[in-house]
Amino acid sequence: AVQQGLRMGMILFIVSEIMFFFAFFWAFFTSSLSPVFNIGGVWPPAGIEAISPWGLPLLNTIILLSSGASVTWAHHAIVGGFKKDALLGLVITIIFAVIFTGLQGFEYVNAPFAMSDSVYGSVFFMATGFHGFHVIIGTIFLFVCALRLYLNHFSR
Repeated sequence: AVQQGLRMGMILFIVSEIMFFFAFFWAFFTSSLSPVFNIGGVWPPAGIEAISPWGLPLLNTIILLSSGASVTWAHHAIVGGFKKDALLGLVITIIFAVIFTGLQGFEYVNAPFAMSDSVYGSVFFMATGFHGFHVIIGTIFLFVCALRLYLNHFSR
């Protein structure tokens, strides 16, 4: 019964996170597909220089997907009983997460717009900011998991 409750709690948590981020995507796409007169009737809004998706955002996406692969490797290594491989997978994932967070901070500092620059800036910084916050929390969780793995707190 406890495991079913924990499983249901995790499922509900993930569903709530999906809905949370869906709201930001909805705001972005609604504003981009039907730009109102207040922002110049164009997307991105008049006076806003958009960040190219082929530079830093693409690099961060590759890093994020790579961290997903390395944490999956770590999980399978734990299940298989390969402690050293699991620890290496977790350390690689943590390194990817720290690099991702640093690059996102660099992107924020060098963004050609601010949060106060119309719906474009506010949705960009809110969505990516909350995503970055999730990555930071996940990094802390993974660090604790790596420490526990090192101290032999996990079994197959």
